[in-house]
Amino acid sequence: MAAGLDINILIVDDRQTMLRILRNLLLEFGFKNVDDATDGSNALVKLAQKTYGLVISDWTMKPMSGLDLLREIRSDEALNATPFLMMTPENKTENVIAARQAGASGYIVKPFNAAMLKSKLFAILGEF
Repeated sequence: MAAGLDINILIVDDRQTMLRILRNLLLEFGFKNVDDATDGSNALVKLAQKTYGLVISDWTMKPMSGLDLLREIRSDEALNATPFLMMTPENKTENVIAARQAGASGYIVKPFNAAMLKSKLFAILGEF
């Protein structure tokens, strides 16, 4: 099932530069509704206030990591079906396994380019 370009997307990263890069790429792809949060706790507040069709989150954040955010989302009946793309600066097999076991829809290693991100989004959302 293909996602429309009007879905709400939440990007979560504690680095403003990465938030800006992701926002610009998503807008370049044609998505219209992109919100951001600077950590998992802030993201949960936003997720309680609005329905999102995709969460893209960094793994390494404090005080709540992306993995902890993913676990919270998957344990919440209202949110557990939300597609979730995990980003990490480390290409470790155990991280990929942990993200998959926690319910990540996809996984991408930083740094990545626009084509790699688009490919991951296609795999998660279908054509858009």
